[in-house]
Amino acid sequence: MTRRTGLLLRLSVSIALLVAVATVVDTDRLLGHLHAFHPGWTALALLLMLVQHGISAWRWRFTAHRLGVDLPRGTAVREYLLAGFVNQVLPGGVLGDVSRAWRHARGSGSAAAAVYAVALERASGQAVMALLAAPALLTLGGLVPPGIAWPAAAATAAGALVAARWLPEPPGTGAGGFLPAVRQALVARAALPVQLLSSALVVATYLAVYYAAARVIGADIAGATLLPLVPVVLLAMLVPVTVAGWGLREGAAALVWAAAGLDPAQGAAIAVAYGVLVLLGNLPGALCLSPRRMRGDR
Repeated sequence: MTRRTGLLLRLSVSIALLVAVATVVDTDRLLGHLHAFHPGWTALALLLMLVQHGISAWRWRFTAHRLGVDLPRGTAVREYLLAGFVNQVLPGGVLGDVSRAWRHARGSGSAAAAVYAVALERASGQAVMALLAAPALLTLGGLVPPGIAWPAAAATAAGALVAARWLPEPPGTGAGGFLPAVRQALVARAALPVQLLSSALVVATYLAVYYAAARVIGADIAGATLLPLVPVVLLAMLVPVTVAGWGLREGAAALVWAAAGLDPAQGAAIAVAYGVLVLLGNLPGALCLSPRRMRGDR
């Protein structure tokens, strides 16, 4: 499959899913939710995304240093901004991360460690998001009461932090293979608390931006009701079959809202607003493009 064919296929999937969502939900209600964007909440969401990029770039640097490869602060921030932009405009949602891993590998002196650093840094955030999505799914499915599911998730995170005190510290630095890299950069005594806390901050910014997206369109949903539903929607975006999660995110939101007894049109509208905010928040990455870098990537 050529790159052009892959782009057209994922674009077609996104369009088909968006059409399906518009067909299933009440289109008039959906458009009514999107009638205007609140400028104050929009500005707050964009500011939160800058904070998100900064924390994520710091987490990447920490992971890389644990694996014995250098990553200057300015390079990490610039590459993270660029990766976010690329993930928004190219299919799959991961090509930006692949490109920053490849560019870092070229100049790091250890290609494997540079690639592992990107993969493990992303896995750190997704693990925390999954920890939040699990109780939400169990609660929506009626399998576990909320009073048990959410305390269990909190106890799991707290238990991991406490257990980190007794984890052995690997000798030296460097990757030496994927499993040793996981041990060195994720689950070592000095790494696990940092990874969990930094990823928790990143996930908190995702939730805050989603909350802002609801307020941007004036959705009348309480934060205590909204926020537990968000991790499930965001995890759905990780399936690499669309462009920047469009279609999957809106469909997942409509289903999750319906499962929670809420208006599916509202859920889809908030998801659309979130997608627009994320696109706007990643546009500064376009400033990091240069003809030299693009020639090197090709």
